[in-house]
Amino acid sequence: MSKRTAVIDIGSNSARLVIYEKSSRYGFHLICEQKSRVRIGEGAYENGGYLQPLGMNRAYLALETFIQTIQKYKVHKTLCVATSALRDAPNAKDFISLVKKNLSINIKVISGDKEARYGALSASNLLGIHSAISIDIGGGSCDVALIENGNIKSTYSLNIGTVRLKELFFDKDMDIEEINKEAKKYIAHELKKLPKDFKSDTAIGIGGTARALAKGIMKTTEYPFDKLHAFEYEFKKEKSYLKAISKSSIKKLKEFNLKKNRYDTIREGCLIYYEILKHLDIKKVVTSSVGVREGVFLEQLLKHDNYRFPKQINPSITSLLDRFPSYIKDSKAYSFKQKIATRLYTQLQTVIEDKLKYKKELLYACKLSGIGDRLTIYDSHQHAFYIAQQELNYSFTHKEIVTISMLLYTHSKDLIDKELYKRYKDLLPSEKKFEWLSFIFTITQYLYEVSHKDDIEFNYIDKTLYIKSNHSLYLCREDIATLKKPIEFDIIIEDIEKSPF
Repeated sequence: MSKRTAVIDIGSNSARLVIYEKSSRYGFHLICEQKSRVRIGEGAYENGGYLQPLGMNRAYLALETFIQTIQKYKVHKTLCVATSALRDAPNAKDFISLVKKNLSINIKVISGDKEARYGALSASNLLGIHSAISIDIGGGSCDVALIENGNIKSTYSLNIGTVRLKELFFDKDMDIEEINKEAKKYIAHELKKLPKDFKSDTAIGIGGTARALAKGIMKTTEYPFDKLHAFEYEFKKEKSYLKAISKSSIKKLKEFNLKKNRYDTIREGCLIYYEILKHLDIKKVVTSSVGVREGVFLEQLLKHDNYRFPKQINPSITSLLDRFPSYIKDSKAYSFKQKIATRLYTQLQTVIEDKLKYKKELLYACKLSGIGDRLTIYDSHQHAFYIAQQELNYSFTHKEIVTISMLLYTHSKDLIDKELYKRYKDLLPSEKKFEWLSFIFTITQYLYEVSHKDDIEFNYIDKTLYIKSNHSLYLCREDIATLKKPIEFDIIIEDIEKSPF
């Protein structure tokens, strides 16, 4: 049985449970997620930081339910961390002792710097961004980290969180403009903790506030791809949207395409986010759906790898191939497809002229081309398309995910599904470039179907593509002959046909 790890994260606003299942050394996937808005920090910031009975009771009941889930899933290891609310509370030990005694959960209260490091660890490994500033806005604090060349250079924990600002400012009976003015002063005072060299053009948004705002922007701009992780936007273009939210009344928040369950703290979170992005002079924002919980898990998973995935490992690809393996049990199969695709792509550069720009996407599509077969060989291209769209989460941009998925959808001699291409056009290569990629991908699949051990070479000379093999390509001759081509050229197959007649 695959090993399962549960991570519980107790924040000021929410408590979350996630359960990961390992499929191999570096392969893992999420199999369960639960959340409760326990608001354990509610009322604490107006009472000297002391946790109040109502919040503690909600948190206790949520943890009790989490334990039932953990037992049901037969989890091997459970890790539980708590952040700002318990970190700041003088009576936190009472709550921790009660939970340990009654529920057998060992709560580890982590520092703000550790919280920032967990967020940066998960983002740098699972977003594939090597230089950026991660910003994790919680209920009680905002934890930031500077990532340079894949290394976490410095971390800071600022006492500006959504619940904290709500209780200190937004719950007061004042005009919204005055509230914003006072809250900005408070935020500016905290931002003075950041040194001048704490700079980057790119910010990674972690946590509920960043995700809620990203979803609002996606909906407002009619973004074509429904995936939050790795969604990017330019701060300059969204300044007016973000600025208006913090000054909005609760009733008017629906105009910003925000989920209703975020209304209670989204103005506070948005003001913090906006002021930090402006202070750091951020140009691009990348949204992360991973954070502290994934950081806690990765710290265990990668402790013998200097907390980094090896260069040749992509966790999403590894997980997909673990769970949807090819029916052909031969390690040479993947390399054959990638070798053939690379050779053909290289030979056609005289007409494609893109300097192998989409080689990464093409090779990953070749590697994943059999994942749909595990469900059924009929319409397997559709299954592969949807599996890839959902499961290619880590270390890919949206453009890469959509391009790989669209190549996996390729199944007919027409090379491209016009309606599907139209839907994702803004995230795909030009139509002609995609036709070339689809052509190469399809030829590779045809050749793979007849063998994965032949020595196959390509030459493109005088508008003619020569395919030379040391074995018979009889079964794919007809398919190749009727395959639509991006431009007019001839295809000549030179192989060895063995016949007794």
